[in-house]
Formats: sequence, C-alpha cells, structure tokens
Amino acid sequence: MKLIKNIFILLIMIILPASLFAADFGLVANLFTGLGNSDAGDGSELKPIELKADILPRLSLLVGDNSDLFISAGLKFITEEGEFNIVPELLRTELTLRFGNSGFKFGRMNYSDPLSFIASGLFDGLQFYNKSSAGKFIVGAWYTGFIYRKNNEITMTANDDTIFFTSFSFDDFANTYFGPKRAFAALEWDHPSIGEILSLKISAIGQMDLNENDQYHNQYFIFKAGIPVKSMIFELGGAMEFSQSGGNFNMAYAGDLGFTWMLPTSIVSRLSLNGRIAGWKTDDLFNAFMPITTKYYGSIIKQKMTGLTVINLDYLARLGDPIGMNLTASCFIRDDNGTFRGPATELFARFIWSPVSDIQLNFGGGAYLPFLSNSGADDKLQWRAELTATISFI
Repeated sequence: MKLIKNIFILLIMIILPASLFAADFGLVANLFTGLGNSDAGDGSELKPIELKADILPRLSLLVGDNSDLFISAGLKFITEEGEFNIVPELLRTELTLRFGNSGFKFGRMNYSDPLSFIASGLFDGLQFYNKSSAGKFIVGAWYTGFIYRKNNEITMTANDDTIFFTSFSFDDFANTYFGPKRAFAALEWDHPSIGEILSLKISAIGQMDLNENDQYHNQYFIFKAGIPVKSMIFELGGAMEFSQSGGNFNMAYAGDLGFTWMLPTSIVSRLSLNGRIAGWKTDDLFNAFMPITTKYYGSIIKQKMTGLTVINLDYLARLGDPIGMNLTASCFIRDDNGTFRGPATELFARFIWSPVSDIQLNFGGGAYLPFLSNSGADDKLQWRAELTATISFI
C-alpha cells in the first residue's frame, strides 16, 4: 500500500501547481455480495447472488486561505436485470468559501432534511450558511437531473418509476443515465441548545417538477426537536406536505418519535427506539406522504416512507477496537393496506470487523418472519445474507 500511496503522491505533485501542495488524496474500493430468497417469486426460491463493486477516488485541497475544494468520483460494477454494466459517477464535488461565520458551497454536495427521509443525498446546486449565537441559518437550491438515476432514487410519480427502472446503456447514455428533472430549495434554521435544554431544527422545502409528463409539485414544512436527559435523548419531529398535481391540491403528514439511551455498561453501547409514520390517503384532501428521495426502511422487505408506519428497536455496541455489532428489530405497518394486510416483522444483525485500519468487513444477515405478524398465512419466510468488504488504499 505504501508503494501505491507514493505513486499517487508523485502524480499529484506533477499535475498540481506548487501552490496546491496541501492536498489529500484517497482511494477506496468496496466489494458487495448478497444472497437470499427475498424478491424471488413467492419467496421459496433463491435470488441470484448479487455482486457489486465500487472504486472511489477522492481529492481535497486548499484553495487560498479561506476556501477548499473536494472532488470525488466513482466507478460502479453492477448487474442490472441480468446484464453487467460499468457506471461512472461524479460524486461529492464542491467548492467551499468561508467568510468568518458565514460561507458558500457550490457544486455537487450532500444535503439532508431534519427528518432525513424527505430529501437526502447528493444534489447539484449552491448553499449559503451563517452561524451565530442565534443558531445556524442555511438557504440552498439544488437540481437532480444530472445525477445517476439510482444514486438518489427519486420515485415520486409513475414517470419517475419509468426513469428509475430503465437499464443503463452507454449506447443511449443521455436517456438511460440521468435521474428525473426536479429542482428544490430549502430554508433551514437550527439551534443546538436553546436554554441549554432543547435542540431544534426548522425547515421549509419547495420542490418543482421539471419533467414533461405527470408533474408533481410540493412543499414541506418540517421540524425536529431533541431533549437530552442525562444519558438519554428524546426526539420528536414532524412534517406537513402540500402538493399540486393534475390540477388537484392535497395535504399529507409525517411524524418521528424516539429516544436513544447510552447504556451504562463496560462496553460502548447504545439502545434506540424509534417510531416513524408517513401518512396515507384518507379522502380527496389528504393524500399519501411523498418524499423527494427514496430512503428504504428494512434490509429485506425495503419500504419507503409513503403510507407506512415503522417501529425500530436498535442496539449498537462496540466490542473492543476491531469488532462492532448492530441488532435491529423492525415492525412495518402498511397503512393503506397496499403491501401488507397487517404488521410485518423483520430481524437483522450486522457485525463489523476491522482487523487493520485500511480494511473493514461488514457482514449482515436476517429474516422477515411472517409468523410473528398477521400478514397472511400463505406468506413465506424471507431471509438475506450479505457481505461488504471495504479497502482503503491511501
């Protein structure tokens, strides 16, 4: 690894000007494999083994005294619908300019709303922020249409679904690579400790559909509050959505409630209980809650937050320096009865082993258990096992 590092450092010194020697280069490779019977017919057959790989180079450097540039890219090796593909990606690539307690960001950056399941991922755009004793103010605007369609997974409409499930081809790059054309802006304020008691985040997001067909525009008003009590944190959040589609106006809601407890044990461990709800269609006014990006809950049945209630019990522990584990029990309730006829239960465990700082192995396995719910006597037990290896070369 030292030889590889020296080669890359030599290349950087040759390519970059002398004023940019304060640069940091990194190269990470991921290899993923998975096996199970989920999503395989009636659940009685094995799903074909999944194989995915990523090569992720990155470069960060100072540009002047008060700004820096971060560039990262990726090369995915994946299988889509039985066909092997190599997919190039420009990942987080942003220029940050700082002026005291304020700053600007330009380029492809990470953004996440206070609830983390409405708009979360990489987006192209710009952002301004200001930090003061009154809290942190953020205003930003972003576009989604230049990013690889399976990166953010935007599936708000049937037109979005068609774009998402189209197989990528270099022969038809423009029509098979990019995601749906949507623009959104956010105004956000957060304070880490109001009166040394309460943390609070408030955000307003407006989204505009720039696709030609099946347009869906909407706005969100979001809050997230947290109260620390000794070794525990209680959190409460919610959102209202107002949407306009096909000449119709609708409303929807979402909520988030939970607590986290740092356990008083000899090992570093944490226990969390969270409940999240995304509203369903009840009448002509209230519709199903629709996030901008798709964030899946569950490692086996994988559901997005639309017409869904999710209850998670999560235990996280660090068993010494090289080993960590994460145990999760999840209950899913499909509120509109579109997927389950009753609660669905899933158990999943992950073990992380890092024998050296440059290598990490992540093994996960679990099952969806229909006999712990009333989702139907004819439902099949579904299981899944997966392994991810991450190697950092520099």
